[in-house]
Amino acid sequence: MTAKIAYDEVEVGTELPAQSFPVTRATLVRYAGASGDFNPIHWNEKFAKEVGLPDVIAHGMFTMAEAIRVVTDWTGDPAAVIEYGVRFTKPVVVPDDGQGAVVEVSAKVAAKLDDRRVRVDLLAMSAGQKVLGMSRAVVQLG
Repeated sequence: MTAKIAYDEVEVGTELPAQSFPVTRATLVRYAGASGDFNPIHWNEKFAKEVGLPDVIAHGMFTMAEAIRVVTDWTGDPAAVIEYGVRFTKPVVVPDDGQGAVVEVSAKVAAKLDDRRVRVDLLAMSAGQKVLGMSRAVVQLG
């Protein structure tokens, strides 16, 4: 598969379609089972609060994975992502209230690079706070 987006059709500043990703306690339990990360800060409210967190928090790698979906959905090909990195700035707090949390992700083309590649900068927010910093992907376009 190759990216559906052509290099010549994008410019610096091109905005990717933003997305919102709901996160519930059930989501975290499923992710823990799939990843093998059963750290109690991701499922045990009492433990999370004892170690100084406001509540249970989402796994950092889960948050990172949800954010890059904006890019992979845009390109139509997950293999088009050549590089991806973030800094974890704030946790995604997931209350046990039947609604959980929402991670809102927007992205834009920040630079056109050589070899039909672009750098995409992402912004991931939850509860009004930036949860990923320096979130950037290098993407190979068609």
